[in-house]
Formats: sequence, structure tokens, C-alpha cells
Amino acid sequence: MIRERRVTQQVRAGTLGIGSSYPVSVQTMWAEALTEQALPAVCSTMESLRDIGCSLMRFSVPDDDHVEAVRRIASWDIMPVAADIHYDYRLALKSLDAGVQKVRINPGNIGATWKTREIISKAADLGAAIRVGVNSGSLPKQYRDLTPVHEAMVSCVLEYVDLFEQLQFPNLVVSLKSSDPETTCEANRLFASRSPWPLHIGVTEAGPLIPAVVKSTRALSSLLEEGIGDTIRVSISGEITSEVISAKEILKTLGLWDGGVTIISCPKCARASFDTHGFFTQCGMELERLKCRVTVAVMGCAVNGLEEARHADIGITGAGKRIIIFSKGRVVREVDQADALRAFREELERLCTRS
Repeated sequence: MIRERRVTQQVRAGTLGIGSSYPVSVQTMWAEALTEQALPAVCSTMESLRDIGCSLMRFSVPDDDHVEAVRRIASWDIMPVAADIHYDYRLALKSLDAGVQKVRINPGNIGATWKTREIISKAADLGAAIRVGVNSGSLPKQYRDLTPVHEAMVSCVLEYVDLFEQLQFPNLVVSLKSSDPETTCEANRLFASRSPWPLHIGVTEAGPLIPAVVKSTRALSSLLEEGIGDTIRVSISGEITSEVISAKEILKTLGLWDGGVTIISCPKCARASFDTHGFFTQCGMELERLKCRVTVAVMGCAVNGLEEARHADIGITGAGKRIIIFSKGRVVREVDQADALRAFREELERLCTRS
């Protein structure tokens, strides 16, 4: 059972509200350098991710060329943009002037306190948000040898939070991440018990798709069930779209995502007469973009389709050489293989129109 949401301060990053008064949001991070040639792909990817539920895109800003790139990206107004800053505080100042709605700084490498003060002052003037992101592997020197690690992480971030509170900065978000799910959970629990600022949660350096999803589900589900977490990311060494879909599925499973399609599907077996894998290749992203609340079943044979998936609002399966489209265990349409996708889309549109 999910506990009542932890009450936090309310933060704005452009159009995105972060905190207990707002739904838990999903964010991701662009994985490539921002060259001129890459910008068209950035634009189309951001639009696609926005349509399936992403609320913020973070970009690494290692130099002045990237500042100019995020200036252009922020001007598109697709979704709020965050600049990820390490080592050079001046890049944070320039990124804020360039129009990003949020910057992420790391206490382990941003440098002297006066540099953080300048970033805070600039963000306050522009109404931008700041995320103080502490990772277990990049703590400041004075905290690196302290144990347990999660307590060292929280001590570090609370020192920084104190500075933000002294300066009465209103738009602060905190993250405490580790590649170890248990350390991530313990650090966030401890911080949540000591401070009211909203938390961005995730497991850092989680690995390729399967390990990343398993680790992230373990940590994020535990924290969210305890009412901890205001924005999330599933970090994957792989396709960026998988990050957003995985995060959204975690929220859906916990009942923290409003609307959208719930997909059930069986694995292939010798009975299969419908290509479930090919179906998702053709229209998986269409389903992710839908806003209507429906359960869709994509099943390999009539045994699973009409029996095990009889609760589905709409489903598709095979029966010999024919394709069956069904609803609540009842056949509503039977078509040839060649007409399957078109017929399914038509029935799904009718269902969503009635919803």
C-alpha cells in the first residue's frame, strides 16, 4: 500500500511544477554531444518524448558551444530544459542566461561556496530552479571516507541546503543517487526525514536495459510506495525512449500515473498465430502516446487472447490464418492478416472516442 505523499516545498522549473502538490514527473537526459548536425534529432526526440509523458530534458553543458545549443533548444519551448554543470560554475551562469529553466550542480566538483552563491543569485533573478545532485561516487573530499555512505551523502547535501535556505532561494530540488539501490533508498529516506525540499530520485550508473530497469524498479518503487519522490529518472545505458517508458510504467504500476494505456502481452510459443513482436514494432509508440485510460491486450493465440485477457478493453490475437479483435472476452471483429493493423486502429479509436 502506498503511503501518503511526503509534503514538500513547491518548486517551479518553467511550466513544470515539482513537489507534493504536483504529480510525480518523468525526466530523461540527452546522451550525445550537441553539435549543429544533432539539433534536428534533438527537436524531434523531445517532441516524441513529450508526447509519451516526459516532462523535462537535461543536457550536459561542458563548454560554450553547448551553451549556445541549449539556448536554441530552450527557445523551442517543447518542454523545460535543464543544464547539467560540472567544474565550471560560469557555464551554469551562461546557461541560465541562455534560458534554461533549471541547472543541476554537483557539490563534489562545483568548487568554492562563492561560486554556488553566484549561481543561486542568477537563478533567483531569472526564476529558474536548481538541483543539487549528490552522487555517492563523487562526494567532496571531506565526505568520501565517512561511513555509512548514505549518511555521508545526506550530511553533504544538507550543508548545501543550508546555504540555499540562508539565501531564501525558493526553487531547490535535491537528488541523492548511488549505483547501489539500497544506498539510494537509505539516503533518500534519511534526507526526507530531515528536510522538506522535493526529491528527484533515481539509481545512477544503473547499466544496460535489463539491469537498469531491475535496479531502478527496486529503488524507485520502494521510495514511491513510502511517499518519497517528486520527479524520477530511470538511467539506462541505451535507448533514451526506454528511460521514459520504463519510468512511466513504474508510476502506472503504483497507481501514480493518470491515464494512458496499460499493455498486457504474452510471450511467443508454438501456438502463436499472431506476431506480437512485429505488432509492437509497428504501433508500440502509438499506444504510448494515447491519453485515454484503456487496457490493451496483444496476444499470440486465441487461447490467451479470449481467455486470459478477457478483462482487456481491447485486444488483438490470432486464430489460424485469421486475426481476431476482441473486447472483454467478446469477438468484435475478425479480419485477414493484411487488414489487422488497420482494423485494430479503427476499433481502438472508437473505444477512445467513447471513453
